[in-house]
Amino acid sequence: MLLGSFRKFQVDDILVLLAVITDAAFLINLNLLSSKNSNLIDPDEHPSLTPGDIAERTIGSKLVLVVEQMQIATTWLVKACLLLMYSRLTFSNTQKLCVKLVAGYVAIGFVIMEVLYFGVWCRPFSEYWAVPPNNIQCSAATHHLITNAVFNISSDLFIILIPMPVFLQINIATRKKVVLCGVFALGLFTIGAAIANKYYSFTAPYGDRWPYWYIRESSTALIVSNIPFLWTTIRFAFRLTTSHGAPSSKTDVPPGLAAAYGHNAKGVNHNTVISRGSRGMEFASDFKPLESQEDMKYYNDNVPLKIYKRQEVSVTSEITEAASVYTRPSRERVSFNI
Repeated sequence: MLLGSFRKFQVDDILVLLAVITDAAFLINLNLLSSKNSNLIDPDEHPSLTPGDIAERTIGSKLVLVVEQMQIATTWLVKACLLLMYSRLTFSNTQKLCVKLVAGYVAIGFVIMEVLYFGVWCRPFSEYWAVPPNNIQCSAATHHLITNAVFNISSDLFIILIPMPVFLQINIATRKKVVLCGVFALGLFTIGAAIANKYYSFTAPYGDRWPYWYIRESSTALIVSNIPFLWTTIRFAFRLTTSHGAPSSKTDVPPGLAAAYGHNAKGVNHNTVISRGSRGMEFASDFKPLESQEDMKYYNDNVPLKIYKRQEVSVTSEITEAASVYTRPSRERVSFNI
């Protein structure tokens, strides 16, 4: 809605759409799995498996594989979107380096986890849906769950810690700080959901509690990654804008991510529009970027994640007959766009 065309989508726009698709596939397959059994058989039970039971458990085991991969894809796509957003909102070299290091850690963790899952923990790969499997890792997947928990939870913590120094130093209105606290609380809830689903996967692998925490983790992660952009969309849809340049109380704001909260180095609050795409660039032809970070101001001009400044100087001169007998009365107007 903000961009007006799919051609204007950027990388994180596409990643979010993919995350929505993978999350939908995750929920659909998890719903199908709820009515089927898999090759995860309680050792205390000794069921007599008929050919029909084996066929059903084979399908259920394949659904487990799909559910796991769709949940992983959704979670890591959300991480990528958040890191791309941070990369646009950071100015200092230290913060940019932190974003790059966390992004590298997220990418390496994903590759290691998937290589181990597809090529190491269960061999041959078809044992993942064998009934019964020859290796407990092909059904309980304990090693994979440990690997997933380590990389998933640690990377979530790193992503939350990136803007935390700015949040602790920034001096803004209590109402805005409460909103930011809510966003961080949702991020912490996502981590808590990841811990809970692994806890129930280890302690009650044959129960039905862990799927609910899988759903809570992926769904909350999608919400957290889209909150900044949803607010921009709501403002755009309902025209919830205020006058440009309305000052607020003085604030002491550190550099870097502080710009994301709508404050400049002088403590003046302006409307900020956060958008993934490049919408509004066609409106920027009369604008130029500010050359000094000290004079940064934010305008609700639908120019996303860039800072522009427009100045217009009008000079009007009047020459009357009394001023000179040799000149005709005239009126001149000169306009300068800077």
